[in-house]
This record gives sequence, C-alpha cells and structure tokens, in this order.
Amino acid sequence: MKAKRMPFRSIPLGMTMALMLMPLAVSASDADRAVGMHASKYEHYVEWLRSLDTKPEPYVESVQALQDLIESDPGIQINMNRMIEQVPEAIRPARNVDELLGIMNGIIHKAPEYQAPSHFPMSALFVQMMYTPAGEYLLTNRELNAALKAVLDEWKAYLDSPDSVHVLNRENGWLSPESYRENDLDSFIIPDADDPHGGFESFNAFFHKRIKPELRPIAAPDDGSVVVLPSDGTVYKIEPEAKRTAKYWLKSEPYSLEEMLAGSPYTDRFVGGTIVQTFLSGNNYHRFNSPVSGEVVEARVIDGFMFSELRVLGFDGDAGIESQGYDASVNTRGLVIVKADDEDLGYVAFSPIGITEISSITLGVKPGDRVRKGDELGYFSYGGSTVTTLFEPDAVTLDPAIKEKSTVEANARFATAR
Repeated sequence: MKAKRMPFRSIPLGMTMALMLMPLAVSASDADRAVGMHASKYEHYVEWLRSLDTKPEPYVESVQALQDLIESDPGIQINMNRMIEQVPEAIRPARNVDELLGIMNGIIHKAPEYQAPSHFPMSALFVQMMYTPAGEYLLTNRELNAALKAVLDEWKAYLDSPDSVHVLNRENGWLSPESYRENDLDSFIIPDADDPHGGFESFNAFFHKRIKPELRPIAAPDDGSVVVLPSDGTVYKIEPEAKRTAKYWLKSEPYSLEEMLAGSPYTDRFVGGTIVQTFLSGNNYHRFNSPVSGEVVEARVIDGFMFSELRVLGFDGDAGIESQGYDASVNTRGLVIVKADDEDLGYVAFSPIGITEISSITLGVKPGDRVRKGDELGYFSYGGSTVTTLFEPDAVTLDPAIKEKSTVEANARFATAR
C-alpha cells in the first residue's frame, strides 16, 4: 500500500530532569523546519485530523489510560503541553491535550481509507510534534511509550476485526482499479476475487497479504552457503564492522549491538560483523522470511519507542525514515537468531523494526524450531517498517547487487558464505 506518509521521530537517552523542566522555546528556524515541505498542504491535514475528534464521546480504555497517565505525572503533563504548543499554530492539529486525545480516540475507531489525505493518520497527527524540542525528550519516556503502545494495540485489534473490511471495496477503496495499479495488487494473492472485499477477513489481513510465490523464487534453494534476502525493500545502510556499543543517537546513527540485540547472549558473535538495513515502504510486501536454513536459537519481540526520531538530522519529511539507524536500537522490534546449518555462516540475526503506528510485529517461530531458507518468520501489521540482518565477522560476501539505495526482493541472492 502506498505510503502517503508524513514526517517524524527523536532523541538520546539519559537526559536530566533539568532538561525536562527547562523552558523550551521554538526559534523561527525551528518553526520553519517544522513546517518543512508540508507547509502548503499540512493545513489541509489539520482540518482532516480535527474532523476525527470524537468529543464528547467517552474515550476507549487505552486512550483513557493515556489521559490518566498524563494527568498523574507532572513531567509528562508539562512536556505534553509544551510539545503541542511548540508546533506552529497554523499546522497544529491538536490545540491542547484534550483535542489530541480526542483525535487519537477517533483514529482507532477507523480503518485507513484509500482516498483519505493520509494513509497514516497517527503519523500525520504526531509528525510535527516529533520535531519539537519537547517532543524530542518526551517521546522517549518509557511510561508514555507503554501507554501509546496500548493505544496502537487497540487500533490493531480493530484493524484485525471484520469491522474494518468496509474500506476494502472496489469503488473507491483498497480494491479499486486505481489501488490495483498503484499497489501492484496483481502480484498478490487475493483470496476470493468474486467477494466484495476480496475474501479478506480484515484490513490487516489485506495489509500483510501474501505475494504470489512464483514472484519470489528462493535463490539456490539446495545450496546452504547462499543466503537470501529476508524481505522486500530498499537498502538503507550497510555497516561492515559492527560495534558492541556506540552512541546511536549521534547524527551518523552508528549501530550499537548491545541495544539492537537487547542483551542477547549471542551479542558477542556479531561484534565486528556486517549489518545490512532495508526499508519497507507502505506498499511493499510486509512478510519476512528466513535468510538461511538452520535452528532458531532466539525469537522475541522487544518493546521500545514508537514516535521518537533524531532531531539532529533535521525535519524528516518521510515519517522517521531518516532515523532508521537510530530506530534499530530503540524502537519496538523483533529479534530472530538462527544457527545456520552451513557452519561457515555461523549465526545469522534478523530484526524487523516498527516505525510509528507500525509497531506491531508478529513472529511465527520460537526457539528450537527448524527453518529452511525462505520459510516465513513473521509479518508486520499496518504501515511502513525497516529490517536489519546481522552476520558474524568474515562470515559472508555480500552479493554485488546489495548496495545502499538498491531495491531488493525477498528470497533473492543476498550473500554467500566465505
């Protein structure tokens, strides 16, 4: 699905209470950058987002819990109000906390409409706030992130339900001729072509639909020394010498294995190894596969941030895409480590990483499972996302086609054991 998407994301950990409570004024240059390239059209987004406000309806459970947290924690309350106020007034969807909560309450009662101004309404709501000085700090608060995740989980439950299928229609919805062309739907499996909703049981079932297998053949299926790409996407970054620890919040976005792997007992194996990160846009194939054959030795989901970005990189017009290296260390993400059958490959780690409202990751494997190269490991629910693959030092030679900004497809040749 096409990423009609907005900007956002932010900050390093370890800031002091003094920073949290200090006056945070927005300079003229900050305001200009906050508007960014969306200056002319974001006013339209503002009107649309405000129309989603459900006031005076009561909040759903997760939004009510978020309100309770804000009101009970002075630090969160102060910086939540500052974050809203630091967005230039003309492009401020929510003018106060009540409006912010009302809009969120409205968003999670709806499925994204194909003809809507943005396919990512939660991202559109947060994008300007993420770039503010207060947002840079506030959106790394773990209690707040837990509350935001609960809101996104409640929205996911709706998108997983039959109530969400009405947007999957052939007139002006996700199954319309325009969407077929834009999202290359002929390449995907439509369960029931005669059904008004394509045979999909929910919006999310449509989002993480399967691609036709003949379009993603497994490279060298009988050769264990050949590694295949775990997902579709565009190569974001290649790091040939991974560090155990690094200041991942710096502008250069160095990878920090301790944070990426969140205390995995296999961390030392990847120090000095290779990391390849790939971005999946909204209309990419959002299932991911095993790059090698072997035994799963670790599989878990790691809770993290949702709406944080590196402000030092400047205003991000692509919804956190500029901060993907940082996201790999801090965002909600999965982790699957496979002990490859080919001893020369050693251990291979794979991490699917959520971005903003796409912070729901489903893993279909557990430790002890056997996987073959190309077997499905799991999928993302609604939105854009990014993935990292990690190799041990001197274990592989990347295929010549694997270069930064190159477009890649799942199951194609990725690397070969040395």
